[in-house]
Amino acid sequence: MAETTTTYAGSSLTADLAPGSLITQDGQIQWAGLLIGPGTPFNVDRSGLQGWEDLPEYDSSDADRPTSHGAWPGSRYAKPRKISGTVVLMPEYNGATEALRALRQSLALLDEERWLTVRLHGELLAVRARIAQRVVPADQGFATQGSSKMSIQWLASDPRRYSVNEQTASTTPPQPETGLTWPLTWPLDWGQAKSTGDAVAENTGSAATHPVIVFRGPCSMPTVTERVSKRRLRYAIDLAPGDELVVDTANGTVMLNNTASRRHTAMADSSPEELFLLEPGRTELSFRPDAATPEALMTVRWRSAEW
Repeated sequence: MAETTTTYAGSSLTADLAPGSLITQDGQIQWAGLLIGPGTPFNVDRSGLQGWEDLPEYDSSDADRPTSHGAWPGSRYAKPRKISGTVVLMPEYNGATEALRALRQSLALLDEERWLTVRLHGELLAVRARIAQRVVPADQGFATQGSSKMSIQWLASDPRRYSVNEQTASTTPPQPETGLTWPLTWPLDWGQAKSTGDAVAENTGSAATHPVIVFRGPCSMPTVTERVSKRRLRYAIDLAPGDELVVDTANGTVMLNNTASRRHTAMADSSPEELFLLEPGRTELSFRPDAATPEALMTVRWRSAEW
């Protein structure tokens, strides 16, 4: 039988640690700073997790056909994901009090979401969630030995499950070729462009994901366009050297240097930030400011997403 090790200590239990940073093997679950599963005093019951691999519930805008059978298909939007499971509390000898206090602290009602990460078959996926329910029966086994089967439920406001590794892609503005070199020789060589102004973001999951886009000056009217859908983000603002305009498409925020909102600078041909998504597969993005120096930069950050 594998030896268990205590994996909880102080305020780190509620710390919003990097997703999966404590996990070392399949079957383990990391909730904030608490590790659950093999090698810990908190073993997952053989019934496992419910709601983790399931499709979440959803709202539909289908409209019934008034003069025919069926309905017109509309959009479908997933509801928050409910994740639940049974955990077998098996504290170390004389460690029941410490384990119980750790549970109370880590499974408390908090307003802020934390990372909930699960590793199955070598794959780490994570959601942002909060504790929705904690049921710990105070039966005879719990009273005498501290052992119990407790039920835990998490609620993830964003039902998508994300890769723990954040990916990035960057590009500077387009820069022209160096041009022909005289005297001319055949075949003609126009030189290589130092930058095309294009970047590729690949979402390897099954669900569309929201990127974070950072424009860094000096540039004017920073603009990014998705080349297939033609969705565009475009802002009437001049960025000085060192300025950063951070567009968080999931939260719909546009922040200058992390201090002031500049969402009001969006141009009329700019898409709503929340609708600027990276669909599953390869997405080509073009950085086209109205004016910029070679030092300007666009960086895209994203996590691949799964249903």
